[in-house]
Amino acid sequence: MAIRVPSRQLFIGGEWREPILKKRIPIINPATEQIVGDIPAATAEDVEIAVEAARKAFSRNKGQDWPSTSGAYRAKYLRAIAAKITERKSELGKLEVIDCGKPLDEALWDMDDVAGCFEYYADLAEGLDAKQKAPVSLPMETFKSYVHKEPLGVVALITPWNYPLLMGAWKVAPALAAGCTAILKPSELASVTCLELADVCREVGLPPGVLNILTGFGTEAGAPLASHPHVDKVAFTGSSATGSKIMTSAAQMIKPVSMELGGKSPIIVFEDVDLDKAAEWTLFGCFWTNGQICSATSRLLVHESIASEFLDRLVKWTKKIKISDPFEEGCRLGPVVSGGQAKSQCYEKVLEFIATAKREGATILSGGDRPKHLTTGFFVEPTIITDVTTSMQIWREEVFGPVLCVKTFATEDEAIELANDTHYGLGAAVISNDLERCDRVTKAFRAGIVWINCSQPCFCQAPWGGIKRSGFGRELGEWGLENYLSVKQVTQYISDEPWGWYQSPSRM
Repeated sequence: MAIRVPSRQLFIGGEWREPILKKRIPIINPATEQIVGDIPAATAEDVEIAVEAARKAFSRNKGQDWPSTSGAYRAKYLRAIAAKITERKSELGKLEVIDCGKPLDEALWDMDDVAGCFEYYADLAEGLDAKQKAPVSLPMETFKSYVHKEPLGVVALITPWNYPLLMGAWKVAPALAAGCTAILKPSELASVTCLELADVCREVGLPPGVLNILTGFGTEAGAPLASHPHVDKVAFTGSSATGSKIMTSAAQMIKPVSMELGGKSPIIVFEDVDLDKAAEWTLFGCFWTNGQICSATSRLLVHESIASEFLDRLVKWTKKIKISDPFEEGCRLGPVVSGGQAKSQCYEKVLEFIATAKREGATILSGGDRPKHLTTGFFVEPTIITDVTTSMQIWREEVFGPVLCVKTFATEDEAIELANDTHYGLGAAVISNDLERCDRVTKAFRAGIVWINCSQPCFCQAPWGGIKRSGFGRELGEWGLENYLSVKQVTQYISDEPWGWYQSPSRM
């Protein structure tokens, strides 16, 4: 399908700017392995200019141009962005497919969610006005106190490649709603739609410098941005290893960070389920977005009494999944994002995980290789691995590809123990018709997100985030807005009488 990828520059101070060092990065279509364009590669020199532009936008006219405006004023821009995203949905969805390889139907769904996210935070921005100067009840009548919420300042937003524009929206929308100015740094593996967001911001007349977008490598652009002394907060989604580096850097300046990191999430299937419903949710929880989801429920725990029948059902469902060029109608599994040229999780890395599992004694029940009908592109068959032990790499480490590993259990307590036996704590799912049992298991899960009788649904109204090595802080919902606000206590003495703690000189 012939779709032209626009040639863009960095977006700084409301204008397109060529990188100082004039470097660019090729865009490789993961379905064809062809170079389809390039993106600008920012370096520390460009970071300096972008941070300066964001600071200028924050302080311009003593803040009256953005951070100190009403939430309703900022909401108008957020709604205008949402409308433009909707208007350009088809084009943006196709660009997303070319850039990261997800099926077109998924990409179009993502665009709806992007627009919905900007609309939602427009509503919350308006709601901020009514919440300002919220009174605080005090025990002394001679004082009154209230709380004022203020934007944190200049924020760095660093996002991954699996949901390029949507992950950008999850951070940009609440940051702007709060009144912050921002620098968005998307992954170098998939930045195209984020640069189109810059074009949308120009179209709607967003004040210059309020949102700046830098594309480039993490080491050359992301690291100097995260460590910049004039950035007031870093919000990061990505690997635990990179998150640790950002935290270390931020700690030097006591800078707040919020982190949404990796996962190795469990899904528990009890013996009382409808096997087909459970099979579809199990596959969706692991193979959606080509298996490249930090919250993927990639560890299946199935009750031993139904394990054989359930696995047979899973394999039959898996063989029905259409693996193809993501533009083909009905495609449900496209390529992973990159080949060997990337340091991130990619085609060769996923296949090596599968090979290691086999060497360690696991059984590849289904999949495990390149689909035979696809000779180019970074395609991996949806893979189910059994005979797994808890010491195996495939059980403990995040694969970030369409790979499901399986263990059986005999009791509810055993299932919970196995589910929580992980350094991660992002998501978890339980499938059972016994809702009291679901409630017990939900409370026992050590995870930030729990799904009951489903896996992976996500709504911008509900909080998103994890515990343990999956990070801290919450995105989405009202919690996402709080990420970018500071709370100022204001207390006033209202009595006509002197305070009277010290003796007055006039009475001596």
